[in-house]
Amino acid sequence: MKQIFPTRRDFARVLAGSAAALTAAQAARQPLEPLSPGIKISLQLPTKFDEEDLTFAKQIGVQYVSIGTSGGTYEMFAAFKQRLEAAGLKVANIGNTNVHNMPEVTLNLPGRDEKIEEYKQYLRNLGKAGIHYTTYAHMGNGIWSSPKGETTRGGAAARAFHQETAKGYWMDKTFEPPLTHGRKYAKDELWDNYTYFIKQVVPVAEEAGVRIGIHPDDPPVPELGGIPRCIFGNFDGYVRALKIANSPNVGVCLCCGTWMEGGAGMGKDVFEAARAFAKMDKLWKIHFRNVTGPIPNFVETYVDDGYTDMKKLMRTLVDVDYRGILIADHVPQMVGDRHTGWAYSIGYIRALYDMARDEHRRA
Repeated sequence: MKQIFPTRRDFARVLAGSAAALTAAQAARQPLEPLSPGIKISLQLPTKFDEEDLTFAKQIGVQYVSIGTSGGTYEMFAAFKQRLEAAGLKVANIGNTNVHNMPEVTLNLPGRDEKIEEYKQYLRNLGKAGIHYTTYAHMGNGIWSSPKGETTRGGAAARAFHQETAKGYWMDKTFEPPLTHGRKYAKDELWDNYTYFIKQVVPVAEEAGVRIGIHPDDPPVPELGGIPRCIFGNFDGYVRALKIANSPNVGVCLCCGTWMEGGAGMGKDVFEAARAFAKMDKLWKIHFRNVTGPIPNFVETYVDDGYTDMKKLMRTLVDVDYRGILIADHVPQMVGDRHTGWAYSIGYIRALYDMARDEHRRA
């Protein structure tokens, strides 16, 4: 059989095609909306928020809100935005649990491509509605917790993790140890699956003008239920993942509580991580919360009651000129209605921010 070797003309044709494709991709990219100065302290709202929720947000002094959903269309997102802006509030983020912690994507299970397409459409809907940030989590078998019944200061109900009793939970699914998906997965499989996902998502995020902040694995135990947590379970994993994405639109949602859960295993403490990600211009959202200690045992507690100095953390964020979203998260259930714990946490956060800004100005 006669062998046919590529000629210089063939190479030139391939290079020209690649250059054209790159030019087209660059032309489709929407410039990212610059982040205005200051931290955007934000309140989380449920999908079915009411007028009392909006009044509460204004009473505690926030200008931004984040909304949780399980799906949604462009029309739904645009209606949310219009309603909130009419109330004098701004939308920081509209989440979508349907395309968050997707085992199909993380583990390459049946339905993977359909889930990726669903996520891409979600990004398009956000961009079209003028919402330019979303948080994404890449856990293959959910968030792991021990059975309910734990409390923190004053008997407030709180999530806890004890490695010997924990299971994975996400939406209506429970992931049972020792092997949640029937076998052990290799780290290389996880990296291949992440690469497959992010390479398809990046062009859509860039075209839509949406930043994706990736949440750490919660908790960042090296392996849970046979699934390695090697990508978003430590600092080096994040650095490698961001290089693979190779996009100005992919960055970090630094859940400080999750980072504290990991302790020394994260490779950098939460203060070092905040500085490093900010230096990369990849720090876009902060979950400002505290825990009693690192794995293998912790309880989520009040923002002022854990093992990490949150005053130092807020000073760090002001020092690096952090300009993204900051929310209270996983707030203990205090007496009263569902607003009580959020009022306590947001009030404490606002006071810390005022303190840190004043100190920074005087320095």
